[in-house]
Amino acid sequence: MSTEKKKLAVWKFASCDGCQLSLLDCEDELLLLTDNITIAYFPEATKTVIEGPYDISLVEGSVTTPHDALQVLDIRKNSRFMISIGACATAGGIQALRNYIKVSQYVQKVYARPEYISTLETSTPISDHVKVDYELRGCPINKYQLLEVLASFLHGKKPNIPDHSVCMECKLGGNPCVSVARGIPCLGPVTQAGCGALCPHYYRGCFGCYGPKENPNTRALARYIKEHGWDDGDILRMFRNFNSAAPAFSQESKNYETS
Repeated sequence: MSTEKKKLAVWKFASCDGCQLSLLDCEDELLLLTDNITIAYFPEATKTVIEGPYDISLVEGSVTTPHDALQVLDIRKNSRFMISIGACATAGGIQALRNYIKVSQYVQKVYARPEYISTLETSTPISDHVKVDYELRGCPINKYQLLEVLASFLHGKKPNIPDHSVCMECKLGGNPCVSVARGIPCLGPVTQAGCGALCPHYYRGCFGCYGPKENPNTRALARYIKEHGWDDGDILRMFRNFNSAAPAFSQESKNYETS
């Protein structure tokens, strides 16, 4: 078996850098992988640049400009495996709220010289443009899940990432259900696990940071929330958050649009 180190590249598109910081936060854990990988490109961490092709490319951020759309094609051509990380890269991110209105309206209000802004009408996930080998969700991602994904691709196995809901994490953590016990709207039943049920642990409803779980029953949850006194606008805003462009959340939110 070859002992040559694998080349890892980390790329950024439209995002806050939070997922890259999760990688940097691994610190000691990353040392366990140093015998297997070389960081070939990672501007957030080093000025060193090693030319591709790359064995693994981690891609943070959504595609929002014509330049992004071209660059992501080039990255795909030069990467054996491409892994999108975080809500922006897997579902368009918070910036995908622009998808529900003409982007020119935002540009006119935000920028003093909007004629200099070159942008696409939408903010879209990486998988809308190229084949992605794996999507790791979260806003930000869970660093231990990231290490699991990296180790799995290095050893040619499927990552062991849970696909159950945040409710399971609440039960495992002994948290009382904030919806039942406190009447707080919560996206936990339709959101993929990964955060350790952080918000419910502090008596807050889940914000859906990890995006929709497998086969989420968003319709039933939305009806439950409405039956308990929340109006259409509240429900729409719940689903239009960090993962607003994820199909399950996007489709459900449209049921509560008002003309």
